[in-house]
Amino acid sequence: QLVESGGGSVQAGGSLRLSCAASGYTAASFCMAWFRRDSGDEREGVALIGVGDGRREYADSVKGRFTIIRDSTKGTLDLQMNTLKPEDTGTYYCAATKWVGCSFQEREYNHWGQGTQVTVS
Repeated sequence: QLVESGGGSVQAGGSLRLSCAASGYTAASFCMAWFRRDSGDEREGVALIGVGDGRREYADSVKGRFTIIRDSTKGTLDLQMNTLKPEDTGTYYCAATKWVGCSFQEREYNHWGQGTQVTVS
C-alpha cells in the first residue's frame, strides 16, 4: 500500500516535502516515482528513482528544484519541492513498479497511492 502525505497550499517560491509511506515497495528492487495531475486524465511523471538506486530522473520542468529521496530503512519515498511555481499545482501520486526500464509512462506502474493535493498561488 502506498499512502501520500505532506500536500498543502503554499505561496510561489515556497517549499513542500511530500512523503509516501511505502512499506514493502522501497527496497531497491522497485522503481518508484512521483506523478502529478492538474487537469485532464493523464498523469505527468515528475521524478523517479530506478531499481538499484543508480538512476534518478526528473521532468525538465522540475530539474534543479525537486529532489526524490528513498529511505528503505524507514519505508518512505519523499519528494522535496523547492522554489514552487503555480504550474506545480496538482494532485501528486506515488507509484511503484518492478520494471527495470521504468520511465515516466503511467502504464509501467502497477501500484499507486490515492494522491495528495498541492496548491501553489
